[in-house]
Amino acid sequence: MRFVLALLSLSSVARAAGPYDAHGIPASSPSFRGWATGVVQLSRGPQRIDDPFSPPATYGEASWALGAPGGTYDVVSLGDGGSVTLSFDGLIVDRPGPDFAVFENGFWSGVRVFAELAFVEVSADGLNFVRFPSVSLTQVAEQVPAFGTLEPTEIYNLAGKHGQLEGTPFDLKEAGLRSARYVRVVDAVGSLQSAFRRLDSRGMPINDPWTTPFSTGGFDLDAIGVIHSLRKGP
Repeated sequence: MRFVLALLSLSSVARAAGPYDAHGIPASSPSFRGWATGVVQLSRGPQRIDDPFSPPATYGEASWALGAPGGTYDVVSLGDGGSVTLSFDGLIVDRPGPDFAVFENGFWSGVRVFAELAFVEVSADGLNFVRFPSVSLTQVAEQVPAFGTLEPTEIYNLAGKHGQLEGTPFDLKEAGLRSARYVRVVDAVGSLQSAFRRLDSRGMPINDPWTTPFSTGGFDLDAIGVIHSLRKGP
């Protein structure tokens, strides 16, 4: 029911200001209590998913996504459909408001943003992951080109909708978990081609800049910041 109400709010209440609206949480915010500390898995996707001979994205090391955000160049690129799973020093726990935030290296163009989007999944045990329900209200009549921009107020629960050094917030409650030790980020591809498109929680295609046939193609993960946590140790 909460997710249904969120959909109604996004589509009918003119996208009022809030944690899923135009601006994310600044990297300098004192609300962050920690950052990802370990790499569990990195699986890079191709630079261009519709080309069977396409090389994978290659830019950055997974370890570059650990610690606080570094900005434009301190990222790991996932390629089309690629993913990375990070771990933390303790548990991310559900408290009122957002519990963590994901940083990409998008950039602003006026009130719009060049944004490469990604699904976010969480897990308590590293085996069973739950994907956050997501919504993309971006038009699907025409492909957003490689260096096109998006309106962030039309996007909900997809990482990357904000500019660099602004984290997209996530609330564990929306994934149905009380706590999580792992966060997985999965590039949303962004293609409108039926064979390769990815769908939001309503079953609608997610349209973001594509193709991006570069070593830096796909979602570029900068950092994951923890807001609510239970740390290991005394």
